[in-house]
Amino acid sequence: MKSKLLSILMLALLVLSASCAVKAPAQTSSGPSGTPTAESTSPSDAAVTATAQDFVFTRANFPRMDGSTSTIPLGQAVASVLLGEPRDKVADLAEFSKTSQSFRNLMNGDADILIVAEPAASVYDEMAAANFKYEKSPIATDALVFMVNASNPVDNLTTEQVQKIYTGEITNWKQVGGSDTKIEAFQRNAESGSQSLMVKLVMKDLKMATPPEGYSISEMEGLITAVKNFDGTASAIGYTVYYYADDMQMAKGLKILSIDGVKPGDDTIASKAYPFLNPYYTVIAAKEPEGSPARVMYSWLLSPEGQNLIKTEGYVPVKG
Repeated sequence: MKSKLLSILMLALLVLSASCAVKAPAQTSSGPSGTPTAESTSPSDAAVTATAQDFVFTRANFPRMDGSTSTIPLGQAVASVLLGEPRDKVADLAEFSKTSQSFRNLMNGDADILIVAEPAASVYDEMAAANFKYEKSPIATDALVFMVNASNPVDNLTTEQVQKIYTGEITNWKQVGGSDTKIEAFQRNAESGSQSLMVKLVMKDLKMATPPEGYSISEMEGLITAVKNFDGTASAIGYTVYYYADDMQMAKGLKILSIDGVKPGDDTIASKAYPFLNPYYTVIAAKEPEGSPARVMYSWLLSPEGQNLIKTEGYVPVKG
């Protein structure tokens, strides 16, 4: 049913965008300095009020997009709708270089706009040191989720249990209601978006245990594969973002755990009942001139039309 509805909505969007004309909403600003903090607020209605100006996106003027692995499908959908081209024909416009690196690419002038998750804290320091001013607004919400092998009897962990697993205090599944089996806790690499979320949302001031060699995975797909296939047992645990695991169906064969009794899903993410939530953002350089393709796309993503596309793609929009 969801797939059929998705197809209908996408067809309607493509028809509406066939003229390739987009109303250019008024620009938004993150503050007087143009450099927002890592925590941004949701866009106001005034920030997405359309002006009388029409903007036509073409291949020649289309902004260079970059972002996170988990936002590649959204980048493809945006390009498809704004250019009025089939999705497979615009895949080359959404070849994202991962979360932290995409911020560096924006700072260095190698990208015009990001559709992205939270970068490593050190990236904010790099941009501040370079006096790079940017505008960043949340466009969707995602969740950090924890996965185990489907045969693992554990269905739920508390926040404290997750923390103690990753500090090394809890080392056996029997300590959390499971089998008498050693816990093999996989992590992402320090530069990844999901590792940034793990530190920010879960561990906070707690220090994660140093993972054994081979237990820090640079690719999201690699971590999922490691959890799924570890030694043919149900010992492993790992984490990723909900959209990648569920909507992109990358966690098939794994069990996504409830946390504090709440199972992650579109409803519990939208209602904020699930505990580990963080936005996806759109980001541009503050110096982007009014009416530039990047600024028009930035504002369009915050508009009702952009938010509807985000919802249609299976993400949880910040509005509606």
